[in-house]
Amino acid sequence: EMQEEEQVRKITCCAPINIAIIKYWGKLCEVENLPLNSSFSITLNYHDLCTTTTVTTAPSYVKDQVYVNDLWQDINENPRLKVCFEEMRRLARKQAISENAAAKELMSCSKKIHVQSVNNFPTKAGLASSASGYAALTFALGQLLGVKGDLSGVARRGSGSACRSMCGGFVEWLKSEESKNSTAKQFVDETHWPELRVFILVVSSKQKSFGSTVGMQRSVETSALLKHRIENIVPHRIKVLKQAVLEKDFCLFAEICMKESNQLHAICMDTFPPLRYLNNVSEKIMNFVYSYNERCGSTRVAYTFDAGPNAFLFTLAPFAEDLANQIYQVFPPSKDCTDTFFKTTEEFSFPNGKIVPDVTDCGLIEYVICTKPGPGPQIV
Repeated sequence: EMQEEEQVRKITCCAPINIAIIKYWGKLCEVENLPLNSSFSITLNYHDLCTTTTVTTAPSYVKDQVYVNDLWQDINENPRLKVCFEEMRRLARKQAISENAAAKELMSCSKKIHVQSVNNFPTKAGLASSASGYAALTFALGQLLGVKGDLSGVARRGSGSACRSMCGGFVEWLKSEESKNSTAKQFVDETHWPELRVFILVVSSKQKSFGSTVGMQRSVETSALLKHRIENIVPHRIKVLKQAVLEKDFCLFAEICMKESNQLHAICMDTFPPLRYLNNVSEKIMNFVYSYNERCGSTRVAYTFDAGPNAFLFTLAPFAEDLANQIYQVFPPSKDCTDTFFKTTEEFSFPNGKIVPDVTDCGLIEYVICTKPGPGPQIV
C-alpha cells in the first residue's frame, strides 16, 4: 500500500533577475559567497525577464537530474548546484525533526528530484541569469520540500546576487562574517515607487567579457581602491540611497546610481591587470544619458552597468516615451530589426515614425527591454 501514496509531484516556479544599484564586488569567503560589502538592488518584473524552473519527484527517479535550457548539468561537477540540493535537504530534515515528523516524512526529504530550468531571455546576452536561476531553483526546492523561512542564504550559496532575487522590490543584501546572517531583506516592495521604469539596452557584444567570479577575485587581490570603497564609501552610500528611495527622490537616486556604476568600473580598471567590462557602445550610452539630462535641464535618466557592456537605464513613467524615442534616434536598430527593437508590454508612440535616422552606426544596440520593479519568486 506504500506504493499508492508515492505519487508524482511537480511544482513550477519563476524567479526574476535583479540589478544592483550599490554594487557587490568582492568576496570575504569564496565557498560561502560572503560579500565584502552590503549591496542594494532592484528586482525586475518577472514577466519581462525570468527563469522558470520545474521540479519533479517520482518513485522511479534514481538520481537528481538538472537541465538548464535543455542542456544536462552534471551536479557532481558543479559545486554550486550541489550545495543548493544539500542545503535544502538539510533544512527539510531539520524542520521535519523539529516538528516530530513521522519516519516517512524524513524519508521524503531524500527523494530524488528532476529539475528543468529555462530562461525567457538569451543566456549569452549577459543578463544576470545566475541570479534568477539559483533563486528559481532554491524557491522551487523550498516549495517541493515544504521548507519554511528565509531561503535567501541558500540561494546565495548558488550565486551571490541570487539571494537578492528571493525578494521583490528594493532589496538589501547584508554583509556578515557569519553565513547565517548574510541574507537579503526587502527594504520596500515593488509598489512603493510605481513610476520607476527600467530600460535594458542589450549591447551587441562580440567578445565574452571576463567572468565576474574570477574578476572580483582579482580585484580583491590587486585593487588598492577596493579597500577604501568598502570601508569608507559603501556604508554611507547605502544610507543615502535608502533615503532617496523612501522619498522617491529621483535626482538623488540617479546620482548615486551612476556614481556607483562608475566606481565599480574604476575598481575594475584599478585591478591588475585591468578588467574592461564596458565597450565603446557602453561609453556612448553614458554620454547619451549626460547630454539627455543636460538638454532636459534636470535629471530624468540614470544608467548603471554590471560586469558587462549592457546598460540599465532608469527613468520615470512620464518620461519613458520620450526616452524611447531618443534611444531610437541615437542608437537606431539595424534595418531588419525595427519591429522587434523594443521588447515591451507598454505601447510607445513614435511621433517621428520609426524611420531609421541617417546615422552611420546602426545596430549598436541589439534590442531594448522595457520593464519595471517587480515581486520575488512566484509559483506559476
